[in-house]
Amino acid sequence: MLARLLRPKHVASAHCDLPCGVYDPAQARIEAESVKAIMEKYAANEDPVFRARAIKIKEERAELVKHHLWVLWTDYFKPPHLEQYPQLHQLFWDATKLAGAAGAKGTVEVAKAEDLLGKIDEISKIFWETKAA
Repeated sequence: MLARLLRPKHVASAHCDLPCGVYDPAQARIEAESVKAIMEKYAANEDPVFRARAIKIKEERAELVKHHLWVLWTDYFKPPHLEQYPQLHQLFWDATKLAGAAGAKGTVEVAKAEDLLGKIDEISKIFWETKAA
């Protein structure tokens, strides 16, 4: 009897957790742009206090890049997207690695941030193609 009372009267389903328009790879890109800018400022400044602050902020931003990418990967993209774009798994793997300790989070090499931005651009292209479908 209790289960019957607590059972929802209506069941809804959607391809994502919230209505369309909530997800956008731009969030990851903005944080990745910040990581790149911090790396450039780090390289142009010799002050150890500034550099320590820059590294801390860069690592926080790189973590946000990973977060935004994982939200897209785990909440937006679904099996039909993988069928249409079989490279998605590897693309997200590469991008999150580039945002992590082996990439932007663990280095001050601007080239790593540029590589990360390239992967985010590839993800963004696929994302917008799926949104248009």
